[in-house]
Amino acid sequence: MQRWALITGATAGIGWATAEALAAQNYSLIITGRRFERLAELEASLLKKFPQIKVIKAGFDVSDRFEVSEFMKAHDKDLQLVDVLVNNAGLAKGTDKMQDGSLDDWETMIDTNIKGLLFITRGIIGHMVKRNSGHIVNLGSVAGRWTYPGGGVYCATKFAVRALSEGLRMDLLGTKIRITNIEPGMVNSEFSMVRFEDQQKADKVYEGMTPLDPKDIADTIAWCVARPAHVNIQELVIYPTEQAHVGMVSRRS
Repeated sequence: MQRWALITGATAGIGWATAEALAAQNYSLIITGRRFERLAELEASLLKKFPQIKVIKAGFDVSDRFEVSEFMKAHDKDLQLVDVLVNNAGLAKGTDKMQDGSLDDWETMIDTNIKGLLFITRGIIGHMVKRNSGHIVNLGSVAGRWTYPGGGVYCATKFAVRALSEGLRMDLLGTKIRITNIEPGMVNSEFSMVRFEDQQKADKVYEGMTPLDPKDIADTIAWCVARPAHVNIQELVIYPTEQAHVGMVSRRS
């Protein structure tokens, strides 16, 4: 029987790499994101490397409740087949102190990182409960455990991801549905560019050190998903070797 995975935010970084990692495990994929042209590129790449799988692409914004609802209606039959949901879509905006923060940035982070995750999960979890099987992987962050200056609101959204992951696992106790929260440290992806909207500032984040690669996180997700059905990897914190804590990084001069 064909296994299916749904990955949000699949247009770049961890989402893109996770699509490749799960395709390598013979999962057919539903890939979503806001940039449809990037989804088309990913689809072509996946089908070339893994011709045995199927790919469905859907361009929409997870933070828009109406768009999510329309996606759910349009793909209802496909979504009933989803074995694995990877809630990867998320972002950080700005590094201002809260007294100087942008309300627009706050709203974007809250709407995407919390509400978007909830909208997608609510639409999928009912199907999993009916089948009494499934695995939900949430992309949290070390910022969901430790707060840092200029990141209070972003950290709050990732603290929420941790709380939602734990709460969902409790609510699903007695079912065979698994919940995993992956909490990466510094990953070299579009994350910093989105946050700073400046390539030089983004590059400086990883200057003089070796950050994690999106593939490192994708391989970890694939490993969690591949565990036997009685094993639930509840939570994983993943740092690059040269990062000991949020804000503690060893840099080569």
